Amino acid sequence: MAILLLEDGTVESDLSEIVRELAPVGVYLKHYDPGTSLLFANLLEQDVLNALEKDYIVDLHNSVFEFLQQENGSLWCDLLNVHPGVPNLKMLLDTYSRYHTHTAVEPLYVLAGEMIFGFVRPDGSQVQLLVQSQDYISIPAGVEHWCSLTASLKFKAVRYFTSVEGWVPNYTGTQLSDSLNK
Repeated sequence: MAILLLEDGTVESDLSEIVRELAPVGVYLKHYDPGTSLLFANLLEQDVLNALEKDYIVDLHNSVFEFLQQENGSLWCDLLNVHPGVPNLKMLLDTYSRYHTHTAVEPLYVLAGEMIFGFVRPDGSQVQLLVQSQDYISIPAGVEHWCSLTASLKFKAVRYFTSVEGWVPNYTGTQLSDSLNK
């Protein structure tokens, strides 16, 4: 389940409170437990997956979560599989760990591992959200955010795409709040 860190140091783990705190940003967060992960648990534990294994995971996921594709208007989805052995891992981390926006909605469903997202709220305050297995997050186009892996450096998620260029980051130059950068 997701965990939210507010700029004043408050930690929130109640999903309804997290949703309330993220509402001004427009970020949608939900926790779905469909049980499908049991059908490919061994694949979720593997770092390296071949194309057939990735397709199997995405196809099974889509059979249960077709409604998510319809809700966000996605044209296709893929499996994001990040682990310590990924080529160019440092470049990937550097690319998304700075505040940026996207021209399209950025939805994803977490299958395994965890990732941290940072958001700038309309009042200028910042929050950090830890998403974990079975969390679904949808970040609207234009919302200022960053993301980074946790120390485990492992994260598997189904990403949904509404356009080819929609996930390209547009950097804003906003700096991480000193109170959250500890």
